[in-house]
Amino acid sequence: MGLYKKLDTDLEEVDVIIAGGGTAGCIVAGRLAEADPGLSILVVEGGPDNYDNPKVTVPGLYQANLLPESETAIFYQSAKSKKLADKERIVPCGGTLGGASSINFMMYTRAQREDYDSWKTPGWTADDLWPYLKKLETYHGPGDPKHHGFDGPIHVSDGRFRSKRFEDDWLQAAEQVGYPEITDLQSLDTNNGFQRWLRYMTPDGKRSNTAHGYLHPRLRDGKHPNLHVLVQSKVVRVLFDEDKRACGVEFTPNPQFQMQAMYSTPHPKQTVRARKLVVVSCGACGTPSVLERSGIGATDILKRAGVPVVQELPGVGENYQDHNLIGYIFKTSLGPEDTADALVNGRISMEDAMAQNHPHLGWNFIDISSKLRPTDAEIAAMGPEVQAAWDRDFKDQPNRPLMLMAVATGTLGDPTGLPPNQYVTVAPYTAYPYSRGHLHITGPEVGDPLDFDMSFFTDENDIDLKKQIWAYKKGREIMRLTKMYRGELSAYHPQFPEGSKAACIEEWDGTRDASSEMSNPEYSAEDDKAIEQFLRENIQTTWHSLGTAKMAPREEMGVVDKVLNVHGVKGLKVVDISIAPENVAANTNNTAMAIGERAADIIANELGLSLK
Repeated sequence: MGLYKKLDTDLEEVDVIIAGGGTAGCIVAGRLAEADPGLSILVVEGGPDNYDNPKVTVPGLYQANLLPESETAIFYQSAKSKKLADKERIVPCGGTLGGASSINFMMYTRAQREDYDSWKTPGWTADDLWPYLKKLETYHGPGDPKHHGFDGPIHVSDGRFRSKRFEDDWLQAAEQVGYPEITDLQSLDTNNGFQRWLRYMTPDGKRSNTAHGYLHPRLRDGKHPNLHVLVQSKVVRVLFDEDKRACGVEFTPNPQFQMQAMYSTPHPKQTVRARKLVVVSCGACGTPSVLERSGIGATDILKRAGVPVVQELPGVGENYQDHNLIGYIFKTSLGPEDTADALVNGRISMEDAMAQNHPHLGWNFIDISSKLRPTDAEIAAMGPEVQAAWDRDFKDQPNRPLMLMAVATGTLGDPTGLPPNQYVTVAPYTAYPYSRGHLHITGPEVGDPLDFDMSFFTDENDIDLKKQIWAYKKGREIMRLTKMYRGELSAYHPQFPEGSKAACIEEWDGTRDASSEMSNPEYSAEDDKAIEQFLRENIQTTWHSLGTAKMAPREEMGVVDKVLNVHGVKGLKVVDISIAPENVAANTNNTAMAIGERAADIIANELGLSLK
């Protein structure tokens, strides 16, 4: 089996090097190996092997990957921001084979047709990507079969468990405020409603990720001796010859996994050569650093970092985008069987749950999500700046949602200190944020700090903030209309001024009446200020980072062209979500997988291969 923690000394040169074994990188490696077992391929991944790791394969354990001591995630720290109450934010990314597909929330979410068309790149329209969106999946859900695939490596299903009592209650309440249940919101052409969300899981409740779907089978079938995977090693930089052709990479052991001893050399570096192609696939937060350490980027940034310039390309590390997310926790009358709180809060230990083969282990406890648009009256109430943005970017494009909203049957995040209860978390996130940030190196080594500014809520006229204020009110209105609603956990809601009609209800006895005032109270200007303050203090990443090596012409701050070649150099491509020039109204992993499939096809054609 060609999986190593230290590279064989005789493996000095291969045909293709893939720097990064994340979501898209595993797809490219697997597809190329399948097309030609004689093609020598090396994947260099900074994190560990994930084969049959329960934290990866068991859905109910996924939040363990986000703990500070996690070995499967990378945590990027953004700078403090006055727009965010002078607080830093942490952005987690996949740090193991399969990348985010191995540790994310497993929400099967496709982009909208307009999203791909907005990239304005030949070969990357929605119609162009349809075959790849189908090719990657084995779909077990409802909807028109023509929109889905049924023999791909990635399974899409309900998993082992759904909280039907919660689902029915929420959907009936949402219908009352104008949002219907939609059978399949993932057709690229449906919008403005809620769906019983599907997951990247097999029907028997096992996570489906790109490492186990594309890479591990070929590492273990004895038919692909030229497929090599080096784990626990970070790519320092891409190497170039005198003709500015990528000819290899320099890498170093990941110190997280390196034995520390008084006689050991910190960060010893090795090189491996590439005869045909180098592919950088380190994700939106990792790829810019590799490119800049390689001498590709803005001249002033490279000079400050002490890196010789190979190719001036100022778009590298710019255009950082991420969906803005926050979770509001509500008390409910649901039973222990209907929420994941016992598992998340430790009332059932992981050991006991595993011993019992507890059905919640095959569940991500996100049963409902949505793509939502406000009414015309609601847009007008948000003010003239929002109205202008709406008229420009949304009004004549009814397939574009303003917000996404997931509803989790349990607590998303750290449950420490929560009293025993059965909770629901309403989590809205911005579909198309206007804010843009950046991520750059400050030195030539992998351990040098990063200049990372996620720049949430920095857009002109606070449009992103105003979207979130609307979403809080709408999610709260729906929740208060449900039969399960029993109050708000006030510490996880805005601190409304004394006497406010919008004040949190700590305990609700479940009495139903026709009072719209309770479900949708009148919010004063002071109430809106309280919501704004709560958002600035608590808004978080959705870890949907993208755009930092965008596919666009060089004069438009582009980094790669339509076939993913890095502008100005040869033999180097970028294949990951960083190439997305515009955002998508979806959890981004599906788009990352589509990019991987499309890239594999592009590379195979250039190498004279035919994919199956």
